[in-house]
Amino acid sequence: MDEKEKAFAKLEKFKYPLLILLIGLLFMLLPSGSAKRSEPDEPDLRLQELLSCTEGIGETRVLISDSGVVVICRGAENPRVRLDIIRAVGSYTGFGSDKITVLKMAENS
Repeated sequence: MDEKEKAFAKLEKFKYPLLILLIGLLFMLLPSGSAKRSEPDEPDLRLQELLSCTEGIGETRVLISDSGVVVICRGAENPRVRLDIIRAVGSYTGFGSDKITVLKMAENS
């Protein structure tokens, strides 16, 4: 048996595991879906509800990502309210104040 036949014999022995590995790699390369989030996740909604019912904050929108939190609310112009939001969000998410952004909500939203 020459070298070529030995290589084919080994390949024949492992053809099914190699086929499964190849199929798995192909599935990993397929796109997993849209990068945009259309609906807020459960933690976003829970934090949004908590902040909305806090005095001075008013209507609120919250977005939590891997790199930080964005809070948009009516009461954001008040420094005390901003500090309360940063503390509450930091306690809930574990993010530091440098990863939390508080913005004032537009009047027509």
